[in-house]
Amino acid sequence: MGTTRKIVEIDEELCDGCGICALECAEGALEIKDGKARLIGESYCDGLGACISGCPKGAVRVIEREAGQFDPEAVERHLEQRKFAGQKHGEALITACGCPSTRIETFVREPLPAKEAALKELDAGGAGLSHWPVQIRLIPADAPFLKGADLLVVSDCAPVAYPNFHRDFVRGKAVLLGCPKFDNVQEYVKKFAEIFRVAGIRSVTVIDMEVPCCSALPAIVRKGAQEAGTNIPVREIVVSIRGEVLKRDRNAA
Repeated sequence: MGTTRKIVEIDEELCDGCGICALECAEGALEIKDGKARLIGESYCDGLGACISGCPKGAVRVIEREAGQFDPEAVERHLEQRKFAGQKHGEALITACGCPSTRIETFVREPLPAKEAALKELDAGGAGLSHWPVQIRLIPADAPFLKGADLLVVSDCAPVAYPNFHRDFVRGKAVLLGCPKFDNVQEYVKKFAEIFRVAGIRSVTVIDMEVPCCSALPAIVRKGAQEAGTNIPVREIVVSIRGEVLKRDRNAA
C-alpha cells in the first residue's frame, strides 16, 4: 500500500519527447519511451521536481497522490544497473565484428591548387569531413581526431536540411552526429562527459533543428560538460526544416 505524497506526473498531450526532463532527473525515474517521457518507477521519484524547470512544454508537474514510497537504495541499484547496461551496450558497439562503422580513420586531404580550390568553394563541392566514424555512439572518447579538437555536434537531420552544410560548418571540426529522440539520452551525456574529461576539447558548436525533438541536444552537451567539471562554452545554431539558419549564437561556427 502506498501513502499520499508528492510525485511527478507527465502530461502526454503536451510532452514532445525531447528528453530534457530525463536529463535533469538524478534518480533516473524518467525515461523516453514511445516518444514520450514516462515515470518508470514510483520508488525512484523523490517528488522534489528537479525535472520540471527544463521542460520547454510545461508537460511535467508535481502532484499529490497515493504512491509507493521513495526508496534511495532502489534508486542506487537502478542507476548501477543502468550504468552496467550502458557499458555493455557500448562495448558491443565498439567490438562489433569487422563493421566499417567501428574503424577509426583520419583523412589527410591534399591541398588543392588555388584555381581548383576557388571553383570548389563556388560550387560548394568537396567534403570537409576529416575522420570516421561520426555517430556519437560509435566514437570512443580517446579517438585521435578528438584530441584538442573543435567539436561540431549535429542532429541527424540538419545536414539534409541545410544545403551547404560541408562548406559552411564542417571544415576544421570533429563531427559528432546523433539523434536525441531515438538514441539513449543518458548514454549521450556519459559519452560527452568522458570526451570532455580526456580529449582537451577547445570549443563546441551544436547544430540542431527547429523541431522540438532536437531541442535537447545542446542541453545534453552542456550536461556532459558539467559532469566532466569543464566550463567549455557551447554555441548553438538552429536550422529550420526549410534549410535556413534561425538562430546563431555569437561566434558560432
